[in-house]
Amino acid sequence: MEIKGKIINFLGDSITEGIGLDDVKDCYDRVLLRKCEPKEIRNYSISGSRLAHQSKPSTKAHYDLCFCGRAFYMDRNADIIVVYGGVNDYIHGDAPIGSPEDKTPATFYGALDFLINFLKENFDVEIVFMTPAHCRYRDIIDYEPSHRPMKREDAMPLYRYSEIIKEKAAEYNIAVADLFDELGIDPNNEADCEKYMVDGLHFNPLGHEKIADLLIKTIQAI
Repeated sequence: MEIKGKIINFLGDSITEGIGLDDVKDCYDRVLLRKCEPKEIRNYSISGSRLAHQSKPSTKAHYDLCFCGRAFYMDRNADIIVVYGGVNDYIHGDAPIGSPEDKTPATFYGALDFLINFLKENFDVEIVFMTPAHCRYRDIIDYEPSHRPMKREDAMPLYRYSEIIKEKAAEYNIAVADLFDELGIDPNNEADCEKYMVDGLHFNPLGHEKIADLLIKTIQAI
């Protein structure tokens, strides 16, 4: 798919919001803007937010503005919607994983199904999902389930959240930029962390450029 001249909505969390950067012009959506010249980009990202609904309110209220609810407020006249989330569901989301049959934002599976169907029914666009990338953030190591106190017994390592996103996207024939397996950045590797990341979760300008390049490749392959 050609990107030049298109309108793109970005729905994401702190990474898409540009947290950790000295200048948001280095965020991957702006990198894409410079490299591919879409007509317009719109960023609907909120730091700390999750795909799924949170059953117990968070200490920071904006964390609970889940992707499924915020999708209602995006401008409809877009050509592409990019959804990049899941890492906060992994770190501090209290929604259960659920099952592939779930249809509501009360579970991680259900939130994906709900969001995909809402976007398909209300927008005439190409949809692209991005999986979480590897992270090593404070006390969180991504090859283990998060042990934050709000997590449920069915909490999984980050790769499973990534796999579920790919599973649901495949069900609906949606393109995926697989940051977990294809980005080539793993903060569990000290050299990678120093070169591409700010804190093991958020990316520096070099990291954002790599994200942009993978996203561009994914969109152009549609």
